[in-house]
Amino acid sequence: MIYSLENSKIKITASTHGGELHSITGKDTGTEYLWDGNPTYWKYHAPILFPIIGKVTDLKYKVDGKIYELPQHGLARTSEFNLLSQTEDSISFELKYSDDSLMVYPFKFSLISTYKLSDNSLTVNYQVRNLDTTDILFSIGAHPAFMCPINQNESLDDYYLQFNEKETSSIFVPTKEVFLTHEKNEYLNNSAEIKLSKDTFKNDVLIFDNLKSNKITIKSRNCTKSLSVEFGDFPYLGIWAPPTGAPFICIEPWFGHADYEDFHGEFKDKEGVISLPTNKEFNCSYTITITE
Repeated sequence: MIYSLENSKIKITASTHGGELHSITGKDTGTEYLWDGNPTYWKYHAPILFPIIGKVTDLKYKVDGKIYELPQHGLARTSEFNLLSQTEDSISFELKYSDDSLMVYPFKFSLISTYKLSDNSLTVNYQVRNLDTTDILFSIGAHPAFMCPINQNESLDDYYLQFNEKETSSIFVPTKEVFLTHEKNEYLNNSAEIKLSKDTFKNDVLIFDNLKSNKITIKSRNCTKSLSVEFGDFPYLGIWAPPTGAPFICIEPWFGHADYEDFHGEFKDKEGVISLPTNKEFNCSYTITITE
């Protein structure tokens, strides 16, 4: 089921399917900022990545010597959440473990996605609760796709991404199957700007792990509309669009990443995996702000 939430500046819709954001509309201009899920390019809007990000080798991973199987980005984005609560300015959905989930992910958990409006901003919070009798293991991340170009009369070449700090940073080198190698390529040298073009994603996703910035903004050289994502203390940031081209850009704050191409160990030893003690909760959030 689709639910809506709005204030004087912004209107959103979100679904119980995947607990996923479906729309972000600026009310001053009626502009849609979130990708519409057209399957010609990509059928999602802003999926939640849990309990893995990217892919595990052969779609399989190991917990205490037992092999489990999960699709790319895990189980949350294709699961049905329940409406947990709705107020004047926020809405929350919850996914809890089930007999089916325990077959592919052997931990008892609660995952809550909350969307809260404030002026021209939307804050997205993910909360993971350990309902098990032992530590649970997971990664979690966001995968929102934003319209780019924002205006139909523009092209991707009119746009750029701007960090809030000048960066000297490298990116991971992925394999063709989008696993990680142990190599990195220099990418930014005392620069805050990434120019966008059809070649930006020719090698697939850009993955950063050593940024000073905590905010990135999609900007046009021709108009004042923009959208920023403040990603706080997420240790990894992915930036992606289909290498074949599409009218959107994904800005993805992550706790965790895909497997290294040579990783075959236990899930607990995978880089970026969080271990959460019983009866504890983990929270992370990012904020989307539109300027019109």
